[in-house]
Amino acid sequence: MLKLVNTNALPEVAWVSPSGNFASFDSNISVALGRNPDSLHLYERHPFDVEICRVPSGKAMCPYHSHSAQWEFYHVISGSGTVRHEAGVTEIVPGDAFIFQPGQPHQLIGGASGDLVLYIVADNPLGESCHYPDSNKWAVASPERRIVRSENLDYFDGEE
Repeated sequence: MLKLVNTNALPEVAWVSPSGNFASFDSNISVALGRNPDSLHLYERHPFDVEICRVPSGKAMCPYHSHSAQWEFYHVISGSGTVRHEAGVTEIVPGDAFIFQPGQPHQLIGGASGDLVLYIVADNPLGESCHYPDSNKWAVASPERRIVRSENLDYFDGEE
């Protein structure tokens, strides 16, 4: 049976940080198509997550971060902005497409002339964690998402 949704009819879910520096409005296509993000069953969790994300002008979608195992593909639908990455900052405009592999830090920021709208596809690896280089902290799922910070330790520290 075909599961069909019209992305123009999907609600946007707002995410805004307490200070307002970070913001996005997401239409989660995968969830509308039946994805259960909490399931461990491949057919319920889907092998990838698809969304349309709108980043307001001058706001960052989220803090600068890298994923331990997740790949993310981005395609700019409308608006303009910048993407921060290891090599610097790159301007992005409609039609631009780019990908980040695990371990590559990135951050998207809406441009000055209006909202940046992106199509995003990410795989769904189990055991995913994120590193935030600017604040030297980690997001770890065990099983719920926790944010932690720690100093580097030798693997055998406290073990021998």
